[in-house]
Amino acid sequence: MDDHSPSKAVRVRRQSVTIKHVAAEAGVSLQTVSRVINNEPNVRPQVQERVHAAVAKLGYVPSLAARRMGGSRSYLLLALNDRDRTIEGWRSGEGTDWVDQMLMGGMLKCGEHGYRMIFELVDTHSSHVEREVQAAISSLRPDGVILTPPHSDNPQITDLLVRQGIPFARIGSPQPGEGFAISMDDGKAAEVATDHLLDLGHTRVAFITGSDEYVLSGERLEGYRRALRRRGLPEDEDLVGRGDFSYASGAAAAERLAGLADPATAIVASNDQMAIAALQVATRKGLGPDRFSIVSFDNTPIVRFSHPPLTAINQPIAAMASAAMGWLM
Repeated sequence: MDDHSPSKAVRVRRQSVTIKHVAAEAGVSLQTVSRVINNEPNVRPQVQERVHAAVAKLGYVPSLAARRMGGSRSYLLLALNDRDRTIEGWRSGEGTDWVDQMLMGGMLKCGEHGYRMIFELVDTHSSHVEREVQAAISSLRPDGVILTPPHSDNPQITDLLVRQGIPFARIGSPQPGEGFAISMDDGKAAEVATDHLLDLGHTRVAFITGSDEYVLSGERLEGYRRALRRRGLPEDEDLVGRGDFSYASGAAAAERLAGLADPATAIVASNDQMAIAALQVATRKGLGPDRFSIVSFDNTPIVRFSHPPLTAINQPIAAMASAAMGWLM
């Protein structure tokens, strides 16, 4: 195509249009253009009409910087995820789609309302965690922050956000406290999972916990124990396997539980990676679905594609992220 064709000239001209051109065309200030773009109040209808006409005439597409110029909003929402666990999962090739689901729910909601979502990894164990978070919010000036476990219950982070006056949502946190808390009832979910296995006739139902750093791990363990108590069954600590959400910890726990003198015949695993590990231990020991049952948490694709497919508690990760974003807008 000829480099001087009309279509290319229009394309180049539109790409080069800035908020300054719109302001000059409408005869108003840069801040006024930004306020109109952001639908801010107290702009006269006649001025709004001139700005909209200039935008349409010039083919102007507002940038994020232009939108931020007219008011206090940044149109950015910041999500903080656990650095250690996320990177460890990616490096080992054992990552699940928990992060993908969270990003999908958050980004789709942001896209509906003209916001942008920024994703940061923060080490919750670091003595510099406050400094890390402070650096992120100082440079980005987000309108709100999404905290995922274990950040959701880290007082160093939540207290900092309270002091800064930044709204935040705590995903996966059942604890009362500052910010918006959004989570499934992890205790009830574990109770339902345990009941399912007991209803199948199992009396030696084991439970593999998640990391103690996550409040939800304790909630799930208590739900498991509650189901046993309600049935009048003993709470045998030998049937509690300690995991940390990793495949390796699930395999080690399942190996021990299946090797007890009076072995477990069913397992509730606190996430899909540990459930898959338990399934492979059972397969290696020749324990088929008719002799050994497993229920998982999260219901990510890996359990649906396993053989046999596993029963799993569905955790609405995308929906929770979407709701959290909506509250912060």
